[in-house]
Amino acid sequence: MSLFDLTGKTAVVTGAGRGLGEAIAIGLAQAGADVALVTNSTPADKTAAAVRALGRKAITIQADVSDRSNLAGIIERTVSELGRIDILVNNAGIIRRTPAAEHSYEDWQDVLDVNLNSVFVLCQLAGKHMIEQGSGKIINVASMLSFQGGMNVPGYTSSKHAVAGLTKALASEWASKGLQVNAIAPGYMSTDNTEALREDPVRSAQILQRIPAGRWGTSEDLIGPAVFLASAASDYMNGHIMAVDGGWLVK
Repeated sequence: MSLFDLTGKTAVVTGAGRGLGEAIAIGLAQAGADVALVTNSTPADKTAAAVRALGRKAITIQADVSDRSNLAGIIERTVSELGRIDILVNNAGIIRRTPAAEHSYEDWQDVLDVNLNSVFVLCQLAGKHMIEQGSGKIINVASMLSFQGGMNVPGYTSSKHAVAGLTKALASEWASKGLQVNAIAPGYMSTDNTEALREDPVRSAQILQRIPAGRWGTSEDLIGPAVFLASAASDYMNGHIMAVDGGWLVK
């Protein structure tokens, strides 16, 4: 199991105050990593306490990732306080649900700023440190809508297709430098982003009928894939978009 051991590694996880990001951060700490927890409006105190209870270091960084001027400080503070960056998990994301014909440009831009632009800039900033180290793991959070069109979420779908493409582009450039860049594409997960769908009895039933596993995913379902992609066990995996979807894509 030493292939999955993250002892001595430092991770940055965005959107770490709740949901998928919280579970991933705690999972990385369970595997031995120290973690910088990046959050905007949701405090990460509970996540930090869980990380420290495992005997790992945790720092919390409050930053709106949609504002590019905040992003360099995330990397600089992590290196200053935790010593290095070995793992970057770009998990922070937002969604705006309106029909395409009514989707405002403001909603479009807000989604792209968080879901795509921040991902590129943080990959670039962390990637420079990792290239100097000769090693590093970048995990971007994609989506089922990296493969499909969806309904009433044109900005979100476009951003997640772009995240998949960016993941492949960076993997192509950086694999020879000792970095692995991959993505996790969660299926329909029980999170704040899917609350409206889960509360719609018709739409929820349609979704569950399509999922071979017969249930919504949970945040904890991403811990194993995240630890795998953050560890030496995935050293020869580059540019892969890993679906964690209960079988959605195969049905």
